Order: sequence, then structure tokens, then C-alpha cells
Amino acid sequence: MEEAKKQQILHRAKEVFQEKGYVSASMQEIAESCGMAKGSIYKIFPSKEDLFTEVFVACHQTMFDHAREMDRKNHAEHLSPKECLRQNIEFQLQYMLENFFFMFEFTELPIKENEKFIAAWKKKRATLLTLHRDCILETYGSPVEVFVWDVVAIYRGILREYLYYTVRKVIALPMSELAQFIVERIDAVVNDLLASEAKPILQSTNTYFQHLNPLDPLHQQQNVSGFLDALAAKIQNLSMPAPARDELLEVISLLQKELAQDSPNRTLIHVFMTYLETIPQLRPDVRQLALLM
Repeated sequence: MEEAKKQQILHRAKEVFQEKGYVSASMQEIAESCGMAKGSIYKIFPSKEDLFTEVFVACHQTMFDHAREMDRKNHAEHLSPKECLRQNIEFQLQYMLENFFFMFEFTELPIKENEKFIAAWKKKRATLLTLHRDCILETYGSPVEVFVWDVVAIYRGILREYLYYTVRKVIALPMSELAQFIVERIDAVVNDLLASEAKPILQSTNTYFQHLNPLDPLHQQQNVSGFLDALAAKIQNLSMPAPARDELLEVISLLQKELAQDSPNRTLIHVFMTYLETIPQLRPDVRQLALLM
């Protein structure tokens, strides 16, 4: 009985949140929609934040469960990898369209400060990223593994943008046709990456970070170090006298050593970066470096 009541509350709360929005929806309205006293809601969900988080989790869990069940069914029917991908995309687009309020990133809502919600959001994001990675690998096999996270990033960007246009009623296209269009675009991306032997940009170590899951200091330091290595390679190809290039490379080396310290000297770092910025070809890179730091 208690579980049935909980599921009823989650179902009604989902409808109220979708209709009113997080801020405007009240526990009183949700209770009235359920036909029960507000106190009965609070016995199960201590706060609106807790209730919203549970709805958020349930909404995504339903999507994950349906996606896995569809995969099992498709494999049992021996569908081609491309058709499995198309059906997977069609399902995701349709489900996200129907549950759009719970699918976007919540950057503007107060709920993003709630610890329980942040934990649920991180878990959702990790699960969805893994689902998308597995989907790409199952479709294209081991050749795509080296740059699978770049394909996933492009794939997710395409899904997000076309879903946004669909929600805003800018485009009106059956999800089956849109899914086929996206499969063809991903095909083109994968074929180009394979043909050009492109160097991957994303790795598993930096894929799972986002605004609610910021980069930890170790990975941030690794990113800065990698960027400085790339900057040193660029300097070696600059058209200037060798002594001038050597001096710039020495500044890069000193900057790397200083940044590796437990407590870097910020004044010294500023001096090094100001010097690098005197070279017009390096100014955009120095500004990017400042953002990375």
C-alpha cells in the first residue's frame, strides 16, 4: 500500500512540475492532485526538493529500463546494428520530447544547489553517457573505440539541438524520420574520423565532467599541462629567429614548472603569460590558457 501511494505521488507530482515548473509548483497543489492531505506527502517526501529529485530519478530510470529492454528485443530479433541505433534514437527523441522538463540541465533552477539532486544528476549523466557510448560501440565496433567519446559528444549535441527545435515547434517531423537523419549524420562523422585517422579530443577521464560535476584539480592540472605542450609545439613552428623561439619555449618551461608547484606564485605566472601575450600569434592561446587556469 505504501509503495502504491508513493508511485501515485510521483506520477501526480511529475504532472504538476511539468505544468507549473519547479518554482511555481507547491506541495499543496501536488497533495490536492493526489487527493490526499499535504502531511501525507511529507511523511514520504520530507521536502519539495526530495520529491522533485525522486521524480527526476524515476523519469530517467524508466527511460533507461525501456532502452535496455528494447536492446534485448532487437538483439533477439537479429536486427542490424544501424537499425538498432535508429530505433534507439527514435525512442530517446520521443521519450525526451514527452518528458522534456526533466531532461534539460537545470542550470537556472534552485534545485541545482540541492546535494541529493546533484548526486542524482551526476548518476543520471554517467549512466546516459555510458548508454550512448555502448550504443556507438555496438553499432560501429572496435575501429571507433579510439575516438568513441568524440562521437558520443557529437551524437549528444545533435540529439539535444534537434530535440530543442522540436520542442519549440520550429520543425515538425516524425521522430522515425529524424532518427534516420541523425543515423546518417553519425555515419558521416564516423567515416570521416576513420578515413582521416583523426586524433581524439575527449577521453573517459574528461567526459564525465559538467557544470554540476566540475573538473577536479588533478585533471585540471593535466589539461593545463597538455595545453602548454601544444602551445610549445605551435611556438616551434612560428616564423621567427631561432633565439626568439628558444626564449618563448623557455618561458613555457618555466610556466609549467611554476604551475606544478603546490602553491604557484601567481605574480610570476602573470609575468610569464604577459610576456607570451606580446606575440600576436599567441594571444588567443594565452587567453584560452587563462580560462583553463
